[in-house]
Amino acid sequence: MHIFDYTFLDEGVLPAELVNLTSTISALNAISEERRGRNATVYTELQKIARIQSVKGSNAIEGIITTDARIKEIVEGNSAPLNHTEMEIVGYRNALDEIHTSFADLSINEQTILHLHQVMTEVAAYEGAGQYKTDDNIIAEIDEYGRRRVRFSPVPAAETKDAMEQLILAYIDARDNPRISKLLLIPCVILDFLCVHPFADGNGRVSRLLTLLFMYKSGFNIGKYVSFEEQINQSKDFYYGALQDSSKGWHTNENSYTEFMKNFLSTLYKCYKELDKRFSTVNGKKLKKSERIEQTVLNSVLPISKSEICEFLPDVSPTTVEAVLGKMVKDGFIKKLGTARATKYVNAKHIH
Repeated sequence: MHIFDYTFLDEGVLPAELVNLTSTISALNAISEERRGRNATVYTELQKIARIQSVKGSNAIEGIITTDARIKEIVEGNSAPLNHTEMEIVGYRNALDEIHTSFADLSINEQTILHLHQVMTEVAAYEGAGQYKTDDNIIAEIDEYGRRRVRFSPVPAAETKDAMEQLILAYIDARDNPRISKLLLIPCVILDFLCVHPFADGNGRVSRLLTLLFMYKSGFNIGKYVSFEEQINQSKDFYYGALQDSSKGWHTNENSYTEFMKNFLSTLYKCYKELDKRFSTVNGKKLKKSERIEQTVLNSVLPISKSEICEFLPDVSPTTVEAVLGKMVKDGFIKKLGTARATKYVNAKHIH
């Protein structure tokens, strides 16, 4: 029987890679928050884009797909759902919107988890909306020959409520421990949730909603402006591989959360990188080319290379980018890091 216990996060023996990545992400988050305060209008536009992509990405992971045009119409409320697939999409939109607008008022408890499942599934008239599973379920996969096999056996239905109670209590204990990183705790709790698999359907989508809720409550709201779900969707194999690696031995408490933590942190880091790209695109519509280059570098939360700037600004020539960068370095606005092809540039204010 699995014992829910996150005290290992307080033992100081975690891989240095994870600890360093959490520090980097925390620093990037602080820079992003400072930038958001100065660019409210731009971030409002980014939120509109991310909202659509989150609904699309999270559903696409589960094979719930429609056209981009229909996704946009449904998410923006310009059209009622026309079929069961679109009803599921509306349900996710409704649950996502509640987290975006009311996360501060949502307590982390069983009632909230059941409520989010209900909101997400009631539009599509799920029989078990807002209720734990009543029958045992399995996580299966199909091999190259079309044969099915059980990849993981979640907690039995009869033990689900007790498991969820234990999971929540263990989370609260760890959350209230100032020595435990919230960023490392989140993926551990999500992995355990997925191993419990408390619902007959919708566990993956609820896990992503909970990830956002945990992140927002911990002060990391990047998911409002860049779709965390879409980043997972773009690297599904990496995500499922990490999930499988970290769930091995789960029932007997012999599993390691490391790979799933790495996946979570890597995905989060990619969100900040994508934020830079989108910020440059949305923020640079009415600026001269040289000004757009300047803003791209100065507003980047990450060190950025010439090739990345060219990717963000495809209508600007590499020669122009190089000239503007050279002038900015000379004038002391940015710092040059590395040499040759490894050269990157960063706002001088971010160098302490």
